[in-house]
Amino acid sequence: MDLNQFKWTREPTSYSVTSDKIEIITKPHTDLWQRTYYHFRNDNASVFQMETEEKCFSFTVKTEFDSKRRFDQCGIVMYLDSENWLKASIEYENQNFQHLGSVVTNNGYSDWATTEIPANVKSMWYRFSRREDDYCIECSEDGITFKQIRICHMWKGNGKIYFGIYACSPEESSFKATFTNLSFGECKWLAHDGQKPDEE
Repeated sequence: MDLNQFKWTREPTSYSVTSDKIEIITKPHTDLWQRTYYHFRNDNASVFQMETEEKCFSFTVKTEFDSKRRFDQCGIVMYLDSENWLKASIEYENQNFQHLGSVVTNNGYSDWATTEIPANVKSMWYRFSRREDDYCIECSEDGITFKQIRICHMWKGNGKIYFGIYACSPEESSFKATFTNLSFGECKWLAHDGQKPDEE
């Protein structure tokens, strides 16, 4: 991918971008979340994205990270505006486990779907795929075999979108997140071959 197409939403204080690698040093007290359960609104994570009007594609990236404080996270993102976005990442919890999962935010309300994984996992691949205004997020430990995390609909995701990577540290923390092997191309999320759509 041509990283010159990417632009910062909230540029981090410390980072490096070369032709094939992005490194971000997170700022403390940065996050993305809207309202649900916690009742607070956080909208200050560092986000690095490109725009597209392609209706069917897949974006893949490898993440490596030395997270060590609760909620430290880095992964993929589609940030449209403060109240409409999605992200997928591993969020550090403690020395025993982390949360691998995703957050989808539509019209100002976030949800969080997770599964627990060991705390010693320090690398993960993500694949983000689009079909019109529906999206699929997958993960992989080796970049070859991907497993579905989530399928979702984005109410403002039917036209031009912005997508890429992000990293943040919601608590008093800072860590290095490294992103490599970025690719953009043919949609790997195959069309559904089961039940036919209902007639309108």
